[in-house]
Formats: sequence, structure tokens, C-alpha cells
Amino acid sequence: MRDPYSVLGVAKNASEGDIKKAFRKLAKKYHPDQNKDDPAAQQHFAEVNQAYEIVGDKDKRAQFDRGEIDAEGKQRFQSKGFEGFSGYEDFGTGSGGQGFRSSAGAGGFDDILNDIFGGFGGRSGSRPGAGAGAGFGGGARTKAPPKAKGKNVEIVARVSLEDIVNSGKTQVTLPSGKTVNVTLPKGLEEAEKIRLKGQGHPGENGGPAGDVMVEVRIKPHKLYEVKGSDLHLDLPLTLYEAVLGAKVRTPTLSGAVNLTIPPNTSSGKAMRLKGKGLPTKNGGHGDLLVKPQIIMAPHADNELDTLMKAWKEITPYRARGPEFD
Repeated sequence: MRDPYSVLGVAKNASEGDIKKAFRKLAKKYHPDQNKDDPAAQQHFAEVNQAYEIVGDKDKRAQFDRGEIDAEGKQRFQSKGFEGFSGYEDFGTGSGGQGFRSSAGAGGFDDILNDIFGGFGGRSGSRPGAGAGAGFGGGARTKAPPKAKGKNVEIVARVSLEDIVNSGKTQVTLPSGKTVNVTLPKGLEEAEKIRLKGQGHPGENGGPAGDVMVEVRIKPHKLYEVKGSDLHLDLPLTLYEAVLGAKVRTPTLSGAVNLTIPPNTSSGKAMRLKGKGLPTKNGGHGDLLVKPQIIMAPHADNELDTLMKAWKEITPYRARGPEFD
């Protein structure tokens, strides 16, 4: 057995944390479950375990450093009358010195392997790698229970048009209770789903966690109607604004603008504000289509009635096409 410090690749004055870190790395690399067709890797795994049983345990490490035990955990002693002779005393098995080992030592050996590989049972002799020629104190290797991925979680997120245009994010609460910001994809469509990998329910026996599927629903807006990446807005106008023309303050998702209403404007004839719609998949923006809607005064007006009668006589015109005849 080689010097345990050399096996783990650490200095003799290494801290407990550095030794544990080195063991975790090597155990994961050489574990038999990861190297089923590589006997050499299994042998390395056994060697790494043996090294950690010595220097990973505070008391055994001190014994080794003082020369009281060797790299295999066998106790050294000096026989009287044979100065300079160092012999070995075997405890427990009488073959290979394996009985000296204990699964309770090595700084939580089983706990570390459980943390790395997700749940291996705990008695000496049933550790991962036992029965692979590693010599873990005898006994057959216990097969780890199968790993299973955790269940997915379905979440519905209702987003506003302002969130889509301005922040591009929405908040969702995960099964763990944690609230996270989710980036909305460009060109977002109603009921589109966003996958958050590994944020679902925990897996079983060390399996990966499930995913969170966020279904995005767009909140209805009091002003805008969504049609693809374009927005549609009905803009109320007074009769005189429509007849004479005006500049009307018009809201958009990125801030209000003054829209020029040309004289003699009719209801329903859309005006286009480019780039004032929703984000598109190619990185641009759709448009805002503004439809004027002429609103009459809330009360009757005799002067307007007289004007309209005269106008009807002087300038008659058709408002409806022949399809209405």
C-alpha cells in the first residue's frame, strides 16, 4: 500500500477539508458504478478508500504520522531483543489486516459517499466497491436503489404587456418557496411554455430533480388588443378634432406620444406607430395601430343641428358602399 497522502495527492500538513475534498474527487472518478468495465479503476477506488480510512480519521492519522500504524492500518511494534526490527501485528482477520478497519471512522466515510452518489447503505462490507477486489472487510456489494428523476411542476404565469416590453421578465414562485425572475423569450406567444431545468420536485435515491414548466398567459389590457406582435388601440376623438385635425396625446407601452390627427379624419381608419408593439423573435418590435373613434357630445346642441342640416343640403356624401344597398 502506497503512502496515503500520495494516494490522495495531498501534503502531509493538509487540512481536514483539503483531504476530504481530494477524497470526494477521486472517489467520484474511480467509483465502480462509473467504471464497470475498468478493473484498474476499481483497484484505484479501493486504494483511495484505504488511504482515506487512515488520514481521513483524526486518530488514525495521528497514529500513522507517529509511525504506530502503517498505510494499511496495521499496527507496528518493536520486539524486545530485536533492535531495529519492525514487525506487524494483524487485528481481526489474520489475512491482509483488513479487520482493523471500521466504517465509523475516516471522518464520516459513508456520509461522504452517500453525498456523492446519492444513498449507499452503511455497514462495513456493504460499501460501494466491496466485492470488486477492494477488500472492504468482506461481504457482498449491496446494489444501490435505482435513481429516479423528480416530477415536473406546471406553473401558470400571468404577465402584463408592460412586463413584456419593458423588463422582459416575470416572477414565479418555485415549489421550494423561492421566488425567481424568469426571462421572457422574444416573440412571446400566448400559452408558450418556458422550462426551468432542475427546479422541480427532488429526485429519488440521488436522481436529478424535475423541471418547472412555466406556461405564460398574457393579461388582458384595458387599452390594447394583441394581434401577433402588433397592438391595436381605439383612440376616441371629438367631432371637431376629427373635422379640424389636432395633436392628441396617445399612450404607448414605452411612454405617451403626441399623435397628429389630420383634418377630416374618419373613424376606423388606422394610423400606424412603428416599433411601438411587442418584441419579435428577430429582435425587433411590432407596431401600434391606432384607430380613431369619433365620439359625439353627450348632450344635444341646437347650433350643431342647424349646421348639419345646412351641410347636408350643401355637401351631401355617401358614408356606406353599395354593399349596404
